[in-house]
Amino acid sequence: MARVRYNSSDVDLMARMMRAEAEGEGQLGMLFVGNVIVNRAVADCLDFADLRSIDDVIFHVQGGNYSFEAVQKGNVFYQRAREQERRLAEKNLKSWRQHPAAYALWYFNPYAPCPPTWYGQPFSGQFKDHCFYEPQAGTCDSVYMG
Repeated sequence: MARVRYNSSDVDLMARMMRAEAEGEGQLGMLFVGNVIVNRAVADCLDFADLRSIDDVIFHVQGGNYSFEAVQKGNVFYQRAREQERRLAEKNLKSWRQHPAAYALWYFNPYAPCPPTWYGQPFSGQFKDHCFYEPQAGTCDSVYMG
């Protein structure tokens, strides 16, 4: 059973986002970004309570800006998704999760060492240049169930 409902255009959109955000970090890096996208779609808490689709997550606006830099800067649309990224996106949508992004709702590249918290959320781990953050215990249990 899929973690979130999706169709072929969701797979394509998610694949383009994964490529735009983490192509330089290889397949595993793209899968970690995919974890965050799917986690936000299943999380029923915090800033993500009203997000239920891949489209909702990708085009989510927080503080007047798109949540993902690739949408904000527009580079999510510069490259078409290749079959490889589509397979990775579908793998995330179906069930794939792995530490440090298994339950992460946030990631960023600090261009420095990862801080122990980010906007009050605890550091869950790092992969290459990206730092991943899970919700504080008890603030978003739905991400651990979905």
